[in-house]
Amino acid sequence: GAATAPSASQDNCAGDTETILSVSKEKHAISVEVGASVMRFIKGKDGATQKSIEEDMGVKIKFPSSRKDDSIVIEGDSLDVITKASERIHAVINEAVKSPSLDYSHFISLPLAIYPELVDKLVRFQTIILGDDDPNDVAGSTDGVSSEEDEDEVEPEKVPDVAVQLKVDDDEDKVKVALDVPLVNYAPKVSQKSRTLSELGIDKSIFIKPKTFHLTILMLKLWNKERVHAATEVFERVSSKVMEALDNRPLFLRLKGLDLMRGYKTKAHVLYAPVEEIDDEGRLLRACQVITDAYIEAGLVLEKDIGQKLKLHATVMN
Repeated sequence: GAATAPSASQDNCAGDTETILSVSKEKHAISVEVGASVMRFIKGKDGATQKSIEEDMGVKIKFPSSRKDDSIVIEGDSLDVITKASERIHAVINEAVKSPSLDYSHFISLPLAIYPELVDKLVRFQTIILGDDDPNDVAGSTDGVSSEEDEDEVEPEKVPDVAVQLKVDDDEDKVKVALDVPLVNYAPKVSQKSRTLSELGIDKSIFIKPKTFHLTILMLKLWNKERVHAATEVFERVSSKVMEALDNRPLFLRLKGLDLMRGYKTKAHVLYAPVEEIDDEGRLLRACQVITDAYIEAGLVLEKDIGQKLKLHATVMN
């Protein structure tokens, strides 16, 4: 027989589901859904962590043959020893999740790539930087160019609308985002040191793929199917509240210029386009806060990320 028991400890951020398996009178086993991405931490370098747990707890840890399987099996002489081994494994996972060794797996965002003209301009930006094309041969090179003096004269109603899907399954409720993306073509400067792009660490791989261009709201570490499912449910529940925060009407944004995430050229790892709300009503930030609060309440945001000030940005190079 088998019984399923979700972990009850609030301190256990793994939130795994355990299935008790009856092997024999002498042997007991449980199946624990841990997530494929964290199994390497349970094994440890050269299997050291796994071996330590097995020897200390008197259990055997079995890993799945398929990389798509999220569960491991812990076998032991009693439910007590395998429960303690499971707690030890949870502790290993918790430490891994808190460390930079485990990357963020998912993010909540507003897609921008559904704006075809914006995608085209990102492609042109990449070709200009990499020198793959003639920078003077840019379609619409003088379109959308404005100085700081005439930026206030831009009329939001003249900007093309972009539909941004905010609901997971319901295709009825949408909010529209209008994007005014000035593209200015600068003549390439020739360095006196004649350093090549490769010497500067610039190649095609660090450019964001235009078809995935987006505004990041929140980054998450969802290391098993249970947490992914929970995140999806939160997204579905919060959609109506997001619409309310946006007053159920179109939102106009401007991507203005380029900036470095850390502010210093020598330390920069991210080049992004700052975002500003044209009507300056703060609706976008309110909507983003509604989303963030919902995920925090669901326990899906890392403790170190709670309280961080949202910096809306559209990454161009990373």
